[in-house]
Amino acid sequence: MDQKTSAASEWKANWTLVLAASVGFSFFSIMISATGLFFEPLTKEFGWSRTLLSSGPSIANTLTAVIGPFFGALIDRYGSRKVVLPGILLTIGAITLFSLANGSQNQWIALWVIFGLVAVSIKSTSWTAAVLGVFQQSRGLALGLTLSGTAVAQIVVGPLANWLITSFGWRAAFVWLGIGWGGLTFLLCLFFLFDAHDRKAKASQAGASTTSPGDAAKLPGLTTAQALRDSALWRLGVSNFVVMALTMGLMIHLFAILSDAGIPRAKAAWLLSLSGVAGIVGKLVTGYLLDRFRPNWIGGVTLAAAGLAFLLLMTGIGSPTLIVIAMLVNGYAAGTKTQITGFLTARYGGMRNFGKIYSVMAALMAAASGIGPLMAGVVYDAFGAYTLFLAVGAAGCVGAGILMITLPRYPVWTQEPENPTP
Repeated sequence: MDQKTSAASEWKANWTLVLAASVGFSFFSIMISATGLFFEPLTKEFGWSRTLLSSGPSIANTLTAVIGPFFGALIDRYGSRKVVLPGILLTIGAITLFSLANGSQNQWIALWVIFGLVAVSIKSTSWTAAVLGVFQQSRGLALGLTLSGTAVAQIVVGPLANWLITSFGWRAAFVWLGIGWGGLTFLLCLFFLFDAHDRKAKASQAGASTTSPGDAAKLPGLTTAQALRDSALWRLGVSNFVVMALTMGLMIHLFAILSDAGIPRAKAAWLLSLSGVAGIVGKLVTGYLLDRFRPNWIGGVTLAAAGLAFLLLMTGIGSPTLIVIAMLVNGYAAGTKTQITGFLTARYGGMRNFGKIYSVMAALMAAASGIGPLMAGVVYDAFGAYTLFLAVGAAGCVGAGILMITLPRYPVWTQEPENPTP
């Protein structure tokens, strides 16, 4: 009864934080969700290959992997708000710059370098740290709702970007996606994004606390050195690296896979939205289950199920029924990667240095996100089809799921960071 009361109190006090974080994560996700829809118009205008087009997200994600831990340290010290607000404005500018593409391959790469450098400030670490820092009883569900932002982006961006491109051209589409979505995100975060750091500072100013920005070290959890030696965290990182590389490669090329199979452009865009709907369901169901059952089993089974989507797209692309099933499975399973990683990182590593530890996890996932789309593009350009990539994806997801299922039980953290209770 006390736990239910506590969970209700958490939601009453913090639901606006979850709303802002969810919309914020959706803004971070729009370029990934929309990239595939720009393949056709950019290829027609500039004659670019899919390897070049898909190299853009790969470049941005690689940069995110390299500089992500630095931003994780900033979040640990100063909180998400001080990192996110300027980051949103810079990201709006970076997205609108894509409207200036002139056919130069070097310019295309430079645009993605700029985007990668600024968008790292609004990646999953910022939103995950903000929510996990204030929720205790309902962490799984709160995190699921926060990270549903990427599924919302997947639902909306496909039809929206397709409409913008066909109605106003691809240049205007970049501008409207950046300014429209980014403007709403900035306003919500300005009014509602206040995490544990902000609340401590406010209490300090009111004379109720003397904490400083560096007091995150007093939270229970592993030190940085302990985290580097923790085998469970390494296995969690490897599992998610594999699944992220495969599923991000699929996400970027999914529109092209459906189009190559003869599915009309508008219908393919709506099929992508179907994956987004399933993604929201997956995040909410997974969040509910993570709060109640052994999380590594929930995560492992969910990630392994993503392999079914690869298999169905490889063998049943000519069947409308199997395509719909593949979209539902892919949306349900693939959208939970970041959610599962954030939840298990907090459980195995604690909150003492969560920003640093999770930023390394996010860096691994960002590096995988860079490799996956490029790998799929190279396979297509070499063989004229995605069959080999889909086969590897089916096997890889199952293997990564098994690796997560076999993780040991996580510690139960007490208020003494160095002495977790097993």
